[in-house]
Amino acid sequence: QVQLVESGGGLVQAGGSLRLSCAASGRIFRINAMGWYRQAPGKQRELVAAITSGGSTNYADSVKGRFTISRDNAKNTVYLQMNSLNPEDTAVYYCNADHQKWGYTTAYWGQGTQVTVSS
Repeated sequence: QVQLVESGGGLVQAGGSLRLSCAASGRIFRINAMGWYRQAPGKQRELVAAITSGGSTNYADSVKGRFTISRDNAKNTVYLQMNSLNPEDTAVYYCNADHQKWGYTTAYWGQGTQVTVSS
């Protein structure tokens, strides 16, 4: 089993910044892509940003130029630096990791961390 523990959420004013962290632990063989998703009240969960083990990144259009995803493979940790936050970024943010073992890939999720941006 792999556990993902997120940290760094909170309340911030519009225009402010937050940095989310997500550390994977447990019986880890290989983690491929890691990512951040978010879910606002009444909306579906959506991809915010993702990063492969090689460092290739992908962002939702709504966060391009404001958010930066990075990872430390040695620590099995992924980060999300969020700048120029606006109230539309308010959501629960979830960490995701694709774990590969013996040719099988399993998606693991963190418990979520609340990000609230006040206007």
